[in-house]
Amino acid sequence: MQNMKKLALLLVTGLMFTSCSDLLDTEPYDKFTKQNYFTSETNVKLFANYFYNTFTGYGSGSGDYYFNTLNDDQASTGITNWTFTSVPGSSGAWNTPYVEIRRANTLISAVPGIESMSEAAKNNWIGIGRLYRAWQHYKLVRAYGDCYYVDKELDATDEDILYGPRQPRNDVMDKVLEDLNFAVANITADANSRVAYNKWVALAMKAEICLFEGTYSKYVTKNASRATTYLTEAKAACQQIMASGNFELNSDYKSNFDDDDLSGNKEMILYKHYVQGIMGHGTIDYTCGSTQVNGMTKDAFDSYLFRDGKPLATTSMDKSDKGKVVVIDDHSGYGAAKYINIVDVLANRDPRLTAAVDSILQFPGCGYARFGGAQSTASTGYGVMLFDNKKYSNDNSQRQSTNGNYSDAPIFWYAEILLDYAEACAELGNCTQSDLDNSINKLRARVGMPSLSINPEPDPANNMGVSNLIWEVRRERRVEMMYCMNDRYYSLQRWNQLDKLDTQRYPNLSRGAYVGGFDAQGVDIDDINVDADGYINCKNNGAERIYDDKYILFPIPNDQANLNPQIGQNPGW
Repeated sequence: MQNMKKLALLLVTGLMFTSCSDLLDTEPYDKFTKQNYFTSETNVKLFANYFYNTFTGYGSGSGDYYFNTLNDDQASTGITNWTFTSVPGSSGAWNTPYVEIRRANTLISAVPGIESMSEAAKNNWIGIGRLYRAWQHYKLVRAYGDCYYVDKELDATDEDILYGPRQPRNDVMDKVLEDLNFAVANITADANSRVAYNKWVALAMKAEICLFEGTYSKYVTKNASRATTYLTEAKAACQQIMASGNFELNSDYKSNFDDDDLSGNKEMILYKHYVQGIMGHGTIDYTCGSTQVNGMTKDAFDSYLFRDGKPLATTSMDKSDKGKVVVIDDHSGYGAAKYINIVDVLANRDPRLTAAVDSILQFPGCGYARFGGAQSTASTGYGVMLFDNKKYSNDNSQRQSTNGNYSDAPIFWYAEILLDYAEACAELGNCTQSDLDNSINKLRARVGMPSLSINPEPDPANNMGVSNLIWEVRRERRVEMMYCMNDRYYSLQRWNQLDKLDTQRYPNLSRGAYVGGFDAQGVDIDDINVDADGYINCKNNGAERIYDDKYILFPIPNDQANLNPQIGQNPGW
């Protein structure tokens, strides 16, 4: 019976580590071996090309941008609830990384036996395999905490992994750091590429992972020594990229996200290239078509500084967020209609807000076609502008297509590195004005905003219990990374601030634009919920997203617990 149980587990594990799209499946199973496939560097490169797919980039209905609404930046109608509110039967968040880890380990184990490759070439590809393996383990630790570090292709003899308890997250992350350091030291190919894994991508990954681990150690596990170690590693990784001279900020913030060719953009470290008519996406369509847009929250809108460099609470500029009624024919075929224009409101705020949202409010009953085509509505009234580009309006059949958009998607870019660097410096407590001038103040200068001082004025909205400097560094990350990679959710997680997603405690998470009273001026607001203060209310039937401490980690799926009773469960689940 025990042998049957083991056989069943191995079969399930084998399925877990198999993908129908795997390049190894191109020949019959009875003819394939690693020995007859991994015979040249060309085949190794073909196999490793699959690693690029771990980043969705711009998707259609899901992806790395816009579609993630479990944060305080965006709201969907009815409020996005926690990823899991009960223990699931199974989960791709657990299974998929292990599929990819096995893929990486297949490469790592095969490369040393290829006699035609030099040692340097072998180490390059092993480095790429270890980089990919590190990234997948990072995703597991970020989601589940304790997990299994797997550095080989599993078989029946690996009972410590198949049947043992999970390994402590700190141990796993220390192994991840070893993989990252090997990758940085040994990846030598494609150094100038922006569409391939190279040393600079390895350093960008290292910066993100070490910043996560450093701040998580500081705020969640309360391990000050470990926090210092990883924050120092993050800072050093950023410094290598910054000192290389290979990257610089693009002159225009918005064009990082709406350009159909990022090949000449020196801000890009790694981007995903789309080709018109061959490989497309639907992100633009989802933010300007007939499907309702998940709009920006009032909480996010209010987080942008005013043009004087001050926050909402202390600025002397006009604080009003109320627009003005205008009559527009949006060329959608419905003729002229009355809309609420907030262009004057946006003129007082950080220009990145103008890049992020439309100046015309759009909501059910008051749809708006930005560049012609279909009318769009947004859950909060704030239409998402960041990814759209008027030049695509010459062919709305492609612009408003779920697979016809062809703008390139950034994956790692220089602005992120500057944000990582500033945050690591601030968290280490050794940040100088020069550090800010070489990082965040470059981002501010790009959009014409005043510089950040090493001793910023207090913001009464600071509710995270951190210094004024750290608060402002976090603000900068929020506005620069708006709609990007669900960075806001993971940042709140590593800062131990996921409670800030509780809509009951923070009502501006489910609020949108101000529309109160505009019905008297002929604007149709009959199809939306408006609260007593005049703001769009995204809640349906009083639904709330309530925080519980257990949400900082995902629950271990039931199928894994049934296969291995020693796997344990995360706190609260």
